[in-house]
Amino acid sequence: MKTTRRQFVNTNLLGSLAAALPLSALGAAAPSAGVRSSNARYARLDEVLSQPVLKRELFAAPVIIESLELLRFKDSFLCRVRSRDGAEGISVGHGVLNALYPIFLLNLKPFFIGKDARDLDLLLEKVLIYKFNFRYNGISLGIPLATIEFAILDMLGRIANKSLGQLIGEIQHPEVAVYQATEYREKSVEESLELIKRDVAEYNSHALKIKVGGLMFMTADIHAVGPKGRTERMIPLIRKTFGDQMTLYADANGFYSVEEAIRVGRLLEEHRYGFFEEPVMFDWHEETRQVAEALSLPIALGEQEYSLHGFRWLIANDAVQIVQPDNYYFGGMIRCMQVARMAAAFGKSCTPHMSGGGLGFLYMMHFVSALPNASPHHEFKGLGSNVQFDCKTSPLKVVDGKIKVPTGPGLGVDIDPAFIGKHEPVKA
Repeated sequence: MKTTRRQFVNTNLLGSLAAALPLSALGAAAPSAGVRSSNARYARLDEVLSQPVLKRELFAAPVIIESLELLRFKDSFLCRVRSRDGAEGISVGHGVLNALYPIFLLNLKPFFIGKDARDLDLLLEKVLIYKFNFRYNGISLGIPLATIEFAILDMLGRIANKSLGQLIGEIQHPEVAVYQATEYREKSVEESLELIKRDVAEYNSHALKIKVGGLMFMTADIHAVGPKGRTERMIPLIRKTFGDQMTLYADANGFYSVEEAIRVGRLLEEHRYGFFEEPVMFDWHEETRQVAEALSLPIALGEQEYSLHGFRWLIANDAVQIVQPDNYYFGGMIRCMQVARMAAAFGKSCTPHMSGGGLGFLYMMHFVSALPNASPHHEFKGLGSNVQFDCKTSPLKVVDGKIKVPTGPGLGVDIDPAFIGKHEPVKA
């Protein structure tokens, strides 16, 4: 392990964060993390996982979930939860629910009805252990589960008059600095550069992530490997175009072998990129560690990782320096915060992946607002959304590379009742 990779974050500062979290501030009895490991590094992470995230002490009386609805209007999905006392919360679902709604209705919804929302930490653990175990994993489970969690947190936030971030931590970042996430992998170098320059100018970005490697799963040509030599041209060209003042990152989406990832990683190091995301396939844990050991460049990973145990291995074995759980894909903010806390215990940082569905940027911002070990910049794919809402506490605009996090209760926005009224309950 090269020392320079460890110096990406201040280990002494971040490593103390998990230990400094007071158990009394983290809610009721901690969920079980299973049998404690005799390995000291795993044991430390197991202790972190044993600490609940939701601040249960904010709620003196039970908040019993009476109803849970999935609503749909064309390709728009909303989740509405109501308590027996009449409290209500709403969340904006990911468009992928058009393929996953049976899991929401048949598997998840019945489990949450009648439960005390204050037990959300435990509910998330038990639904995964007892209802699903290995039968459902990844996005198929994470997106429906996150949609429910977001709605419950919105309801609890409105009851306690707290933002989502205040329910799961202390506000560390009232503004979130973003990096412009770009695609354009299938386009020529020249066309890609012009589109990237346009995106950076539109949002006055101070940080930028480019794609390297071949094509992604969206391409129709199964034999395509991407324009030859594109990556080798793009890496130095982007640095030359935007200069030393721009923070640069690169994402391979798991395209490379270990040998190729190391070769490209060294080119990224030469041109002072800030991290290398998914250099090999996300579930090649040992191979990811091999790449990390060979480079001084920090390795980032997590948008496709679906298991707390998987993150536990990656962190304990120094395969990653930056964790990137997705609030939708990984099943909500509480599980993502558990990942971030594990990372903090070993001086690693967190920059969540932001999926493009619904109001993904808003959920990302609230999550980052409570992250003690937040990375300097966070993924941003634009403010476009078909959801009609009003926000009284933030203009929700990128100003000098930052967005102000809403401070109102729950999600901090009020979705237009007329827009909600267009949605109808989804039937199994």
